[in-house]
Amino acid sequence: MAFGWIDEQAEARRRAGLVRTLRPRPADSPLLDLASNDYLGLAHHPEVVEGAAGAARTWGGGSTGSRLVTGTTELHTELERELADFCGFEAALVFSSGYAANLAAVTALGPHGSLIVSDAGNHASLIDGCRLARGTTQVVGHADPEAAGKVLGTHPGPAIVVSDTVFSVDGDAAPLAALAEACREHGAGLVVDDAHGLGVLGDGGRGAPYAAGLAGAGDVVVTATLSKSLGSQGGVVLGPARVIAHLVNAARTFIFDTGLAPAAAGAALAALRLLRREPSRAERARTVAAELHARLTAAGLEAVRPDAAVVSVRAPSPEQAVRWAADCRTAGLAVGCFRPPSVPDGISRLRLTARADLSGAEIERAVRVIREARP
Repeated sequence: MAFGWIDEQAEARRRAGLVRTLRPRPADSPLLDLASNDYLGLAHHPEVVEGAAGAARTWGGGSTGSRLVTGTTELHTELERELADFCGFEAALVFSSGYAANLAAVTALGPHGSLIVSDAGNHASLIDGCRLARGTTQVVGHADPEAAGKVLGTHPGPAIVVSDTVFSVDGDAAPLAALAEACREHGAGLVVDDAHGLGVLGDGGRGAPYAAGLAGAGDVVVTATLSKSLGSQGGVVLGPARVIAHLVNAARTFIFDTGLAPAAAGAALAALRLLRREPSRAERARTVAAELHARLTAAGLEAVRPDAAVVSVRAPSPEQAVRWAADCRTAGLAVGCFRPPSVPDGISRLRLTARADLSGAEIERAVRVIREARP
């Protein structure tokens, strides 16, 4: 029977407690949201919503084609210029998603004959980029610049080190300065995904590379998403102008994909301008994360100290993690639930988002629900 093997895999997932299902949410959900990646609370901000609506009224519902044909509007160019300026890089290129941006950066900068050194804790999009690239990939231990340097020392040709800046599972930060030093010692480039750093870390939310003193460096390329702190959708690659020009000519997820919808570009641009005016939102997100961690650990829960806005709480098993998250939802709190294969270490977790717009009362309520629902 065609696709008969699917039933076997479905049964294996069921036995392991790893079945995933879609849960459509209403527009006016009553749940307290600690599950999304809306770190700065901008997804529903009136200025961001109007940015999306205004762009749709002006440019239409879609970009109408690939970026190299009809999919680049003046709005896309404006967004790229302001993103590059805000993050401190020479140029920027906007993609339809952060996933597409990561595939583009890794595949275009890891050609045949090159070495790609990848952190063991990297996001799936970086891992898939390594798989699709024609270079040879070597995975090294999590957040280990010394290991990365040793591998680089074995390869005489072109090389890049690929890493998240803030890892999405536990919210810990990569040692960017040490990674950059290891790369420079061996003439390699550094490619980092700042999906969870942009809007949260650095001066006014300019990102983890900016905070590490790497913004604008000729040997550093940064990817990011527009769907987290900027409350919109899409992705971006930032770096030297010659690298961006190379992506325009070589990155398949840029050349062959439809351009980002104008509404998403307009929303992201509005959010970026709002963040420029209100840089304290970034600090507030970090403060909320620290308070959540302190209260959770004081309640006897095992939580990882956050370096940005992700707070991870360990669960005993996949099944108990699912039940824990479900019981929180029943009590009015939405939290993320990370289980294998989404987590590289096999440990299941509740994943909490520290949003800048959370009040003290909401933080207290969230901690109380998590504590009382603990399996």
